[in-house]
Amino acid sequence: MAEYEQHTHTFPPVFDHHSKILILGTFPSVKSREQQFYYGHPQNRFWKVLAHITKEPVPTTIEEKKHLLLSHNIAVWDVILSCEIIGSSDSSIRNVVPADIAGLLKQAPISAVFGNGKKACDLYEKYITPTLCDFAEIGTIQPLPSTSPANAAWSITRLQEHWQEKLYPCLNT
Repeated sequence: MAEYEQHTHTFPPVFDHHSKILILGTFPSVKSREQQFYYGHPQNRFWKVLAHITKEPVPTTIEEKKHLLLSHNIAVWDVILSCEIIGSSDSSIRNVVPADIAGLLKQAPISAVFGNGKKACDLYEKYITPTLCDFAEIGTIQPLPSTSPANAAWSITRLQEHWQEKLYPCLNT
């Protein structure tokens, strides 16, 4: 049986001084930790969904992924800086140390925050919202269905449609 392991996030958020949208995950999966970048599992649909919404080719390299995000004013990070976790299982997360989301918000003109999945939103509400007194104008985190392969109830087409409905208005402001 797999056991809990302590892990710390080892790669930085992707953002710049033009970033308007922040998409937050929970904590990097095993594959993402190996690749040292976000949504590294080949079955995760994150990059396909964003490519569809932005009408860009699906990025394959880290540089292409960064370019896709930044050229569309999208920032990406995770709610958790460190935790104990079994493999990639969000349901196993415990002993959370949250990321400094408030620090990122001081550096970028973020106007909307989205959670990639319910767990990201729950963790944000528990650990991050209490630290955001100076950022009330951003409002609450907006949930998006998870792009994880574990979310088999959502087809790629359904994910693309839902994400586009939520993100598109923020991309074009």
